[in-house]
Amino acid sequence: MPKMKAIEISAPGADFVLVERQVPEPGAGEVRIEVHACGVCHSDIFVKEGVFPNIEYPRIPGHEVVGRIDKLGAGVSGWKVGARVGVGWHGGHCFHCAPCRGGDFVNCENRSITAISRDGGYAEYMTAEVNALAHIPDDLNSAEAAPLLCAGVTTFDALRKSGARAGDLVAIQGVGGLGHLGIQFASRMGYRTVALSRGRDKENLAKTLGAHDYIDTEAESVGEALKARGGARVILATAPDAESMTPLVDGLGVDGQVIVVGADAATFAASPVQLIPGRRSIRGWPSGHAKDSEDTLNFSSLSGIRPTIEEFPLDRAAEAYDRMMANEARFRVVLKMS
Repeated sequence: MPKMKAIEISAPGADFVLVERQVPEPGAGEVRIEVHACGVCHSDIFVKEGVFPNIEYPRIPGHEVVGRIDKLGAGVSGWKVGARVGVGWHGGHCFHCAPCRGGDFVNCENRSITAISRDGGYAEYMTAEVNALAHIPDDLNSAEAAPLLCAGVTTFDALRKSGARAGDLVAIQGVGGLGHLGIQFASRMGYRTVALSRGRDKENLAKTLGAHDYIDTEAESVGEALKARGGARVILATAPDAESMTPLVDGLGVDGQVIVVGADAATFAASPVQLIPGRRSIRGWPSGHAKDSEDTLNFSSLSGIRPTIEEFPLDRAAEAYDRMMANEARFRVVLKMS
């Protein structure tokens, strides 16, 4: 049987280990993918530390996967060997009900989650269900496309389904791995885009990415600054820091909403007095299914949106992960397969 290289985690909290495994065979309704690139995401901590429930170990992490279909499983139609495809968090569903298609990856018992309930893309090959596949546009190279399958679809989908219209004021909190994509999506969607970050060091970058305005949250009250601009229809909170999200509520206009995509276990405090008078709301947004990923990729291709990435070979996955988790990367890290 042919062999492949993969990065394996043997148990919650264990180190990344480079191993040799048999190349997997696709089951019915699945394809085998020769992996070209896989993004390293903060959410890989779910597998690395066993934060997500019911993970079976050993497990191969990675849910920002780009490659080519190498083999078709029984009953697969509509896909061909050689097609470029991407796989994100959404690893497939049973079509029985709506939750998985709507992105409820935690509560649906009949869903598949890449790198959680099945092995992911820190490997030279992987298998995936056909309903987890997204076409990759020809002009997106594999390394740039990979982060769009998690960071990209999360910010893109949250914004396009927020109810904001072209011309509305939309603020992006944080200019990092999620935020630098959120700024690009918001400005290309026609929103009056305001970037929010601490200090002035990211102002030029934010405006280069497409922000029309910039607020230094250390120098002024973010709530007052946004209200002076008319109040935000949407504030996309990308920085994983609940404390910094609290004052965002005061910057919302009537019917405005804070959409949280930066994960933090701390409590996000907001009082009823902040919410009731302006009909304000707070909501979370997880990611999206395969069609959402494909829409994200196509929009990025058409609009010239690209993530800023650093590339590492597969055997340096531990170093790549540590760099991402320490927030030292600018702005996403991608493993490239040889």
